[in-house]
Amino acid sequence: MYSAPASVVDVPAQQQAPNPPARGLTATIARWFDTSARIERSGAELDRVDWLRIVPFIGLHLACLGVIWVGFSWFALWTALALYFVRMFAITGFYHRYFSHKTFKTSRVMQFLFALLGASCVQRGPLWWAAHHRNHHRHADTPLDVHSPVTRSFIVSHMGWFLTPRGFPTDHAVIKDLEKFPELRWLDRYDLLIPVLLAVGLFVLGDVLESHAPGLGTNGWQLLVWGFFISTIALFHVAVTINSLAHVWGTRRFFTRDNSRNNWFLALLTMGEGWHNNHHYYPGSARQGFRWWEIDMTYYGLRALAALGLIWDLRPVPAKILAAARSHTGSGR
Repeated sequence: MYSAPASVVDVPAQQQAPNPPARGLTATIARWFDTSARIERSGAELDRVDWLRIVPFIGLHLACLGVIWVGFSWFALWTALALYFVRMFAITGFYHRYFSHKTFKTSRVMQFLFALLGASCVQRGPLWWAAHHRNHHRHADTPLDVHSPVTRSFIVSHMGWFLTPRGFPTDHAVIKDLEKFPELRWLDRYDLLIPVLLAVGLFVLGDVLESHAPGLGTNGWQLLVWGFFISTIALFHVAVTINSLAHVWGTRRFFTRDNSRNNWFLALLTMGEGWHNNHHYYPGSARQGFRWWEIDMTYYGLRALAALGLIWDLRPVPAKILAAARSHTGSGR
């Protein structure tokens, strides 16, 4: 689950612009900070891991080892958990149910605020995310689905797909409704900025607390490692299990063209996204847990925002779909 104007050239040479995009280290580093920076890739290169571009992603994982030196505090742990769940809600409620499926309405200000929060997850910008997800529903579990565990390996479906040049660009044709907002385009272009600001903010907070609230037992480095690196990596790997596991592990209540599954364990970890067969059967609802016992924390959060008047017109599950859900017990197939 990793925005921006397309930056990979995937067309025959005679169709390319007169001044071709740059190649090499300089262009790759530019794309770390500005995803509109163009770089030429073609043929087999499109499906090979772009090791230079993903250095920051690798660095996120390695930074988690810093826990060996920074140690533990309850404050750091609770900060990590709070940021995990708040940012998971931004991904599931807004990146997914709002930007990708438009299952409710909100103001432009709230739209941007939650886009900022979603960008802090280091899963790229909302335009890129929504474009890939809309195409996933169009081509689920076919060769055109870039993260299908049915047609590809587990590791490719889990994260390999966005580590390649083919996974980097945004399909602008499917997100014209979102591209009219210049603030969303800006956020897609500079999607690394928000995570960096979050990391710096956590370090500063920890440093202040070390001086003014020493009883909490935390400091800048500890809060950075736990609150940003560990929380972000846990958030990432749990979120992408919906790509890699929720199409192979669980039960199928509804017949769909894909292999989507309902999985209660993944639903708990992802705040409701694990009711994936429900979602693929009817993706137009703000609610994914169709039965009363199908816990969907994201939907409860959206209901709370609606009660406050911050969002509105949550699209319900149609009565006939609910009736069908009650009559199906699901299968393991």
